Amino acid sequence: MSTSDAVLTTSTDESHPTTDSAAEATSVDKPVSRRRRVLSRVVTVLAVALVLAAFTLPHQPWRMQPGAFLRIPLEALLLAAALLALPGRPRRMVAALAGLLLGLVVLVKIGDLGFYSSLGRPFDLVLDWSLLDEAFAFLAESIGRPAATAIAVGVVLVLVALPVLTALSTVRLSKLLVRHRTASTRVLASLVLVWALLAVFQARIVTGVLVADTNASAIVYDHVAEVRERINDRAAFRDEVGTDRFRDVPADQLLTGLRGKDVLIAFVESYGRDAVSDPEFASVQRLLDEGAGRLQAAGFSSRSGFLTSPTIGGGSWLAHATLLSGLWIDNNQRHKSLLASDRFTLGEAFQGAGWRTVGVMPAVNQAWPEGKFYGYEQFYNGPDLGYRGPRFAFSPMPDQYAINEFHHRERVGPRDRPVMAELALVSSHSPWTKVPSLVDWADIDDGEVFRKGIIGTPAAQARTGYRHGVSYTLRTLISYLETHGDDDTVLVIVGDHQPAPVITGDNASADVPIHLLAKDPAVLKRIADWGWQDGLTPDAAAPVWPMDSFRDRFLTAFGSTPARPQAHSR
Repeated sequence: MSTSDAVLTTSTDESHPTTDSAAEATSVDKPVSRRRRVLSRVVTVLAVALVLAAFTLPHQPWRMQPGAFLRIPLEALLLAAALLALPGRPRRMVAALAGLLLGLVVLVKIGDLGFYSSLGRPFDLVLDWSLLDEAFAFLAESIGRPAATAIAVGVVLVLVALPVLTALSTVRLSKLLVRHRTASTRVLASLVLVWALLAVFQARIVTGVLVADTNASAIVYDHVAEVRERINDRAAFRDEVGTDRFRDVPADQLLTGLRGKDVLIAFVESYGRDAVSDPEFASVQRLLDEGAGRLQAAGFSSRSGFLTSPTIGGGSWLAHATLLSGLWIDNNQRHKSLLASDRFTLGEAFQGAGWRTVGVMPAVNQAWPEGKFYGYEQFYNGPDLGYRGPRFAFSPMPDQYAINEFHHRERVGPRDRPVMAELALVSSHSPWTKVPSLVDWADIDDGEVFRKGIIGTPAAQARTGYRHGVSYTLRTLISYLETHGDDDTVLVIVGDHQPAPVITGDNASADVPIHLLAKDPAVLKRIADWGWQDGLTPDAAAPVWPMDSFRDRFLTAFGSTPARPQAHSR
């Protein structure tokens, strides 16, 4: 063979693979191509599932059932029709924007689910961002800062990733629609007809959830309306703050029916109507009945009713502000506006009428300038109380310790004035996993004694833990009155709000029990026309007032110039 023949042969071999080599290459390409097709189909299926789930995800926890996802969302049909009608680039832009907005709607739904589960209401787009700090602090106290930080990072990742994923999924599905335009048009027309028929017959799989769905647009409408309402509420609240018939009442006419009495207003965390009405909490009701009997034997009489709190599951400060100011404070915007106003509070009334006014808040761990607004001459936060014992879940100290410390600092020894105090008790605060036991008042000292007799409850048994927590605080207050109450002691016990829906179930009322206890018959005579029931266990027939009516009724009943309380409307 010549050199030229050898070169030609080599060249031919290199530039044209043999039949065996070609077959081998084809056999390698086929699995790769097959894997790509399978992967592409999987991604498409996931995109369809994500978009449909985004449209049909309920925003209320009691509707989180598999059947709730079996709906035909009208918004999805309209979006598909628009994408089919648009040309290339505008279609991609609309798909991306619609997907991004859909992701944001899903985030709002998730926020609603969380807030309905914990506070019994939807997420407020204007005001609830400030609660994120509170939520993180609660998690840190309950499960530790590292775990809380990990959860917070996860939440941020979801907030960023979800709108991006829904946008990418919508763009992908828009390409699929156009690629199969004829089939997509036929399917879409059929679904529109089915949706119309289901809408006419109001078809449902899950109670309260229509199969012919418009939920996404309804949620957007409700939240936009709420934003508008929040903006308009600022002016309305200014008018409410300025209307106050007690501000100009002379000091010598205020609270004349309580002169010389120590008046203690004890807010009991998460003490709601369910605690005195749910059969599962019958032990709480027995405790109240037995306590009322013991106190009656010691000379105390008690009357009970209900107030409707402005909040459920949390936001105790809103309830405190409502009761003490006589204004309906159901959100942080109103709360901030209240604190910036010169509203005449119950504490100011007592201070002006000659009482030493005191605030005791063991859960506060820093300076609390709000105390001046409420008219408190002396304020005790957690560190001020000198506790050295163990912590109890969210509660930094047992309520018995806080009450005992207040008693020895403010009610023992020579005094030139009676005391009025707000006691913000927190042993019944969620998560109810560690609850103290009542100890002898003489043994409390710096709190080390509370290391004994701790009642532990697994987090999964929330209702049991709640029962222990509320029982402990109520038992503490009854014991305090038995031990340290006298002829000049008046005690008001009031719940701040119902516990979270995990305890009460969905759609529970916002009512909380309220009790007034005193030895002096003249005190109880002043509230005879309130219609409150004897004892400490109000039943279904007990009167229910909005919480913001209490200040006016209280000042009217115990003042020297009785007047009809103003009507309150929501």
